[in-house]
Amino acid sequence: MADRTTMTTTGTPETGPHPTGTALPGTGRRDFLTLVTLAAGGAGAAAFAWPFLDSLRPGDTKSARAPVDVDVSKLPPGQQITVVWHGSPVFITHRTPESLARLQEAALAARLRDPSSGALQQPPYAANWHRSIKPEFGVVVGICTHLGCVPTYSPAPDPATPIANWPGGYACPCHGSKFDLAGRVFTGAPAPYNLPVPPYSMPGPTTIRLGQNPAGSDFDFSSIQQI
Repeated sequence: MADRTTMTTTGTPETGPHPTGTALPGTGRRDFLTLVTLAAGGAGAAAFAWPFLDSLRPGDTKSARAPVDVDVSKLPPGQQITVVWHGSPVFITHRTPESLARLQEAALAARLRDPSSGALQQPPYAANWHRSIKPEFGVVVGICTHLGCVPTYSPAPDPATPIANWPGGYACPCHGSKFDLAGRVFTGAPAPYNLPVPPYSMPGPTTIRLGQNPAGSDFDFSSIQQI
């Protein structure tokens, strides 16, 4: 019997109330998927560090190395799910048109350490301004490149919180690193690199296949600068 995975989305102020979780059918042989709600500003968010999430997965097996298909057809704009893949939390975000416009602003690029993704923290097919295959779907490994905490999802712009003129993105609860919604790190943060982008492809318009590059690409995730 194929596995079934319960997805829980993370709501945002831009998109209204949180929907209830929906069950998505498995597609072929699948990884163990654990979906974790990282609620923006939630009281327990600061407690999420990777050692805790890592304890949720089973032992390393061949099946855990298989590509993972994730159906994002029911993921509303402005919301995010978290999938455990290869023992790491992967953030999959449906970015709004407004957030995509902010990612392209010159004023934002001036605040980022590596706005053009010059460091090898992503496959060549994600070395663009949105750091993804399709602009509307962001896919990043959710582990801060400083000391391995799991950043919280804070997608709504804010004039003062968590920093002045916040454009939306990720805030590390452990040591204060900040990343935009493409996973690009802000200057002045202790994190030295952008959040990594894992190898993935999109065999359909709303299917993300983690762990398998698009045809013609042989990106090796172990070659990145840091995770």
